[in-house]
Amino acid sequence: MAAAISAAQDKKAVEVVVLDLRKASGFTDYFLICTGANARQIQAIADAVREALKKEFGERPALAEGIEKSEWILLDYFDFVVHVFSRECRAFYGLERLWGNAERRELTEPA
Repeated sequence: MAAAISAAQDKKAVEVVVLDLRKASGFTDYFLICTGANARQIQAIADAVREALKKEFGERPALAEGIEKSEWILLDYFDFVVHVFSRECRAFYGLERLWGNAERRELTEPA
């Protein structure tokens, strides 16, 4: 997941958070949640994550949704799920609130 975090941060994703769902969920271990400023940046973040994981590990997402609208792109890698949101969608869906019992780790943007 470090490669996904790095790829998202390289594309200037903000409010990058990892939720540890191992004790709270049965379908995945972690959520990587981040925000892009606009549809173009959201798409660029998702593309960078996919490219980095394919290049470094030969991994492709089992499921990719939301690519057409670029308001909320979901990339499912089984052990972790990447959520790239617009600010409005992130506030509306509130995954951090929904999974409030998960351990939360906020990541600072690289300098």
